[in-house]
Amino acid sequence: NSLLVPNYFKMARRYDSRTTIFSPEGRLYQVEYAMEAISNAGATMGALAKDGVVLVAEKKITSKLLDSKAVGVRREKMYKLDDHIACSVAGITADANILINMCRLAAQRYHLAFQEPMPVEQLVQAVCDTKQGYTQFGGQRPFGVSLLYAGWDQHYGFQLYQSDPSGNYGGWKAAAIGAGHAAANTLLKSEHKDEMTVAEALPMVIKVLAKSMDTPLAVDKIELATLTRDEATGKVVHKIYEPSEMQPLVDAVNAEKQTTGTS
Repeated sequence: NSLLVPNYFKMARRYDSRTTIFSPEGRLYQVEYAMEAISNAGATMGALAKDGVVLVAEKKITSKLLDSKAVGVRREKMYKLDDHIACSVAGITADANILINMCRLAAQRYHLAFQEPMPVEQLVQAVCDTKQGYTQFGGQRPFGVSLLYAGWDQHYGFQLYQSDPSGNYGGWKAAAIGAGHAAANTLLKSEHKDEMTVAEALPMVIKVLAKSMDTPLAVDKIELATLTRDEATGKVVHKIYEPSEMQPLVDAVNAEKQTTGTS
């Protein structure tokens, strides 16, 4: 049978057996495959506003038998890393749990050492250094997850970062990861405005998510969170919306979609 397999195919397969092997074109196939796994996960997107950050994600319920109130089902995509940083994930949730615990530990160690909250980018960079290590040493595979980080610090105010399995990260005004991310990013380019408030960004990101989903928009299929700051106390507030709080926003987006469709 091996004689029937073309030589070029056998040559191509050589370079994707390890994360540490470069192909002749200079590519690391296992890292690219990890990114491809994320492209098939439930979509997640975030938008930076002048008074906060909005995160929204598609929650893929695989079975009607799942208890929607159980831990791990009720909050599948949104996580709090510290009092001033939250994140949303797309990809393999088990891998995400490892990175989230790593972020929480790093943030608490920094707070213990310096008695102040960890700068947002420093936390993102710390976890990305670990992710990069998993692409460089043998016997390991990359983390099959991308994260969107929303945070506030005294140096740069509100920030939105995105990181991928290669260890790369970047700051964004708006970003989408997961299924349909290319189309969602194109929509975000046209819909996002620099001077947006959180109140304006909320319906915008839900509308963009609805267009990238292959099922009708409903409160049980999305997760929504905001990160804002109380000007009176200076405290950063991370709010995860309950279904009853999301319903008016979802209804408004669905009504707008029907109006557009009929006209």
